[in-house]
Amino acid sequence: MLAPRKIKYRKPQKGKMRGMANTGDYVAFGTFGLKALECGWITSRQIEAARITISRRVRKVGRMWIRIFPHKAITKKPAETRMGKGKGSPEYWVAVIKPGRILFEVEGLDEAGAQDAFKLASHKLPVKTKMVGRRELGA
Repeated sequence: MLAPRKIKYRKPQKGKMRGMANTGDYVAFGTFGLKALECGWITSRQIEAARITISRRVRKVGRMWIRIFPHKAITKKPAETRMGKGKGSPEYWVAVIKPGRILFEVEGLDEAGAQDAFKLASHKLPVKTKMVGRRELGA
């Protein structure tokens, strides 16, 4: 699973997911990308599940890039615990996703192959997604 090695704050606050993504919103490395259409949290387990499904399609003919990383720790209190007594301990890690964010990129596949790989990966993710192509500068 993906998790940061070192963090500044052990128990971050929930935060807001307003607005569009202002970074990572275009295909930078590959030829096709999987773009988020809504906001949400994607856990490290979900990222790993999507990565495995895409890499099964890509195999040795192409390359794949993961453009998101789970930086935020989500805390949970133990079951049957009374209110109060502070915040719970960190349980898992999530990546905060805003609309427009590119989640994965692939290269070396044709459009139909990329569409198939991203369709299978999107079933593993909790946000709506669509496939986008690379936008060439000056074209």
